[in-house]
Amino acid sequence: MRVPSSDRISVVVHHFGGDGRPVLLSHATGFHGWCYLPIADRLAERTTAYALDYRGHGSTPRPEDWAVDWDRYGDDAIAAAEAIAPDGGLVAFGHSMGGAALLMAAHRRPGLFDLIVAFEPIVFDPSQARAEEPSPLVRSARRRRPSFESFEAAIENYSSKPPMQAFDPDVVRLYVGHGFRPAPEGVRLACDPEHEARTFETGATHRTWDVLGEIGTRVVVVGSADGAGPAEVAPLVAERLADARFVEREDWNHFTPFEDPAGVAELIGDAIDTELG
Repeated sequence: MRVPSSDRISVVVHHFGGDGRPVLLSHATGFHGWCYLPIADRLAERTTAYALDYRGHGSTPRPEDWAVDWDRYGDDAIAAAEAIAPDGGLVAFGHSMGGAALLMAAHRRPGLFDLIVAFEPIVFDPSQARAEEPSPLVRSARRRRPSFESFEAAIENYSSKPPMQAFDPDVVRLYVGHGFRPAPEGVRLACDPEHEARTFETGATHRTWDVLGEIGTRVVVVGSADGAGPAEVAPLVAERLADARFVEREDWNHFTPFEDPAGVAELIGDAIDTELG
């Protein structure tokens, strides 16, 4: 379904089916909702899963001449969540950027969520931000090959090199199948590399850090031990939240939702049982 958000954008929300309480899956920068179908499938006996595509990702368009503003990702999360659970009480899983957007939504719409599982959300202290050379993620996004001669060629390319070399094969196929569009040259990325780069570049500029203590929603913050920025800040995010529990998995990394969908689905199910009974 398509639901209205800010800037006259209609956000695409995918219904993945299942049987049970509704759960919203919220994706990371550069990806899209379909990448989380393997997680949804493993939760299907106990939840009804939905996933959204944020603006400029997957099937949701980017406003023309839009300078990336992370607060608008929060608008998209609210639009999707309210469409799924207009009376509130939703459970949500957010990965990276998707975790930050869910926290924005929870701050602006108290009661919208009963529980958020935030996997290394991109929420940094903006007072610590400093001008520096573009991060490897920004440089990598700007160098990303935007098109291939076919879907099959794209799958073969991504499956042969890191980080996607370690992804569950279904995730790679879903990333390509729903993240590329037919084009004169073959197929082209729906998420423009420059849009992805700008999203990475501006990830420390939103002010969610300053309002974490005002968020009343129960949050399980998940962190890994891979040493990257989101992993380092995850326990600090949990400390600042009003009602949160921190879970660290030393055997995981920032891409684990794509590498081990079964393990992440189990974590989400355990969080629902533990936090909501």
